[in-house]
Amino acid sequence: MKIIDLSVTISEEIKEPLPTKIVYEDHKEGAKKMGGKLFEGIAGDVFIDGNGPAGEFLTVTSHCGTHVDAPYHYFPTSEGKPSRTIDEMPLDWFFHDGVVLDFTDKPDGYMFEPEDLIEKLAAINYTLKPFDIVLIRCDADKRLHDPDFVKIHVGASAKATHWLIDQGIKVMGTDGWGWDIPLHIQAADYRANPRPGIIWQAHYVGIEKEYCQIEKMANLDQLPPFGFKVACFPAKIKAASAGWTRAVAIIE
Repeated sequence: MKIIDLSVTISEEIKEPLPTKIVYEDHKEGAKKMGGKLFEGIAGDVFIDGNGPAGEFLTVTSHCGTHVDAPYHYFPTSEGKPSRTIDEMPLDWFFHDGVVLDFTDKPDGYMFEPEDLIEKLAAINYTLKPFDIVLIRCDADKRLHDPDFVKIHVGASAKATHWLIDQGIKVMGTDGWGWDIPLHIQAADYRANPRPGIIWQAHYVGIEKEYCQIEKMANLDQLPPFGFKVACFPAKIKAASAGWTRAVAIIE
């Protein structure tokens, strides 16, 4: 069995508008703090060579790093009912056969439509089945630390997202910053011609049809088009709109 990591590293170096902050506490500092807080005031010098337990303090959004968006992220309701949060999603959605569709031939910011998905599936001679986990590759993860990281991925249209859900897909993912096209393109389009259906058009599909999306994946270039399983169980955060995941591909 071969396991391929499909997750980015949570770090302060990722160039995105929702930054992560990590405060690292080394072993010496750990000895000072742990002795007083956890061992009822025992002095730090009781630890071997003054080395207590190291630790980190993170200030993060649930959408940092590789994460799964819950239906609640998109809108308060989905399919006419209160949207489910990440801790309410069925775990069996997140361990299924995976399919990679290669969009590295498309330019930065390209918005793919159902016709593109059909073409890519035909090229690999694959027919989707319910609960497949569909992964969109554009290799944005190779530029994770570039200042323009949020501007370079391909994104789904509303129609493409509807089409995938209509094939029985519940979980879809991308190695880009987001599932929609880059924000600056959405904003420019709306400013040029203000109208509904431009901002977050793929996300808002979740109002009508329940689904989850994985954002900021990695290493999709290391996968075959199909013939592997994806495990992407989200962290169980109470009433949250998303949960981090250590997504992996499993090849038997």
